[in-house]
Amino acid sequence: MNILLTSVGRRAYIIDYLRDIYKDLGLSGNIVATNSDMNTTAMSVADKAFESPLIYDEDYIPFLLEICKNEKIDILISLFDIDLMILAKNKAEFEAFGVKVIVSNEDVINICNDKFEMLEYLKKINMPVPETYLDLDKALEYADFDNKTYILKPRWGMGSLSIFEAENKKELEVLYEKAKRSIQKSYLRFESNADMNRAILIQEKIKGDEFGLDIFNDLEGENLSVTVKRKYAMRSGETDIAEVTENSELKAVGKKIAKSLSHIGNLDMDILLSDGKAYIIDMNARFGGGYPFTHNAGVNELEAIIRLCSGKELNDLSVKKYGLFAKEITMVELK
Repeated sequence: MNILLTSVGRRAYIIDYLRDIYKDLGLSGNIVATNSDMNTTAMSVADKAFESPLIYDEDYIPFLLEICKNEKIDILISLFDIDLMILAKNKAEFEAFGVKVIVSNEDVINICNDKFEMLEYLKKINMPVPETYLDLDKALEYADFDNKTYILKPRWGMGSLSIFEAENKKELEVLYEKAKRSIQKSYLRFESNADMNRAILIQEKIKGDEFGLDIFNDLEGENLSVTVKRKYAMRSGETDIAEVTENSELKAVGKKIAKSLSHIGNLDMDILLSDGKAYIIDMNARFGGGYPFTHNAGVNELEAIIRLCSGKELNDLSVKKYGLFAKEITMVELK
């Protein structure tokens, strides 16, 4: 069993989890990683690591296909939002090599990557959404700064990049221009350049308790599990401290989304619970920074992927241990 992790970044813990699974299942093989920067923790701990072209480079897919061929890859898992759409578009090419690509279809990826499309989708399925503007002029005309503040965030965004909070109209104007400049200096520009004048969401700030959901579907889009975590601390846009908890209301929200989207693999979702309403503020069709909390609670989605791809009986995907977990910073010597 050889697994390729693309755009692996600093998610070295995914490789550690996979090694434990290999040991438990008696599997042999390599965990191969690619990234456009070799100097990351995950690239240093993978069995084999290859520096990739940038995702939007014309050589990117041929590069990955060559690795799949040479390294006899069985399963490909991406860990980065921008990677997902191009993999979805080229999924058939990998399958021709016998590679199982754990990625949802293009419509699902678009809903998750384009946060405006995500809001439109949520409206259609009768989920509450915050007051949101795509046009600065309309926001300046209609925003209620007497009672609310507004978050500016990239329409095609991820992590905590280029997010600002405006408390009045003057700040809104200044921070809008700052957000545009910030996007253009980061990798967010690749998708945002498609419509830079409508690339920033101006959104009412919802105050409430923040939760993360890992919503896991099988390879046909049928839901297998929903894990609920209450967030207590964030670091660099990722969950740092969270409690794995039982919440039937939020679990039902996760199952509703799973059935509606029919995504493949994990869906990482952020929810704000405010005045009895569950506001979905983000969805990412991949393993997110909150997955270690799910994994350490005993919900081994990575093992489930291996079992689904190899025809083995599915493992138990129920929570084994509820409680409070925290990430720790460790040192890794880069190769």
